[in-house]
Amino acid sequence: MTPRERYDDIVDAITAWHPHCRASKVFGMPCVKRAGRVVFGLSRTGMVFKLTDPVVHTRALAVPGAHLFDPSGRGEPFRQWVVVPPERTDEWEALAYEAMAQDHTPRPGPST
Repeated sequence: MTPRERYDDIVDAITAWHPHCRASKVFGMPCVKRAGRVVFGLSRTGMVFKLTDPVVHTRALAVPGAHLFDPSGRGEPFRQWVVVPPERTDEWEALAYEAMAQDHTPRPGPST
């Protein structure tokens, strides 16, 4: 099974069982949104997860080859986003469910 096929299987399962989740795209990247917010997707370097829980985030970064998501490639990674490489598709489904279940409510920014 290719990484894209594995990703599609995970998306199909999650969207079938969770009507508040839907397949979408953001900046050309296939993703899943919950309540309008991206929770995971598939980049060219692996599956990307928004993990707001520090314990789960740390566990995901400990997966061999995992790294913070830097979509611009300019050394400005998204702190809560972790990429898990295609060689570790065995980790993807559990992390997708973790990402889906976490709080993705935007935090208020500094007041100006």
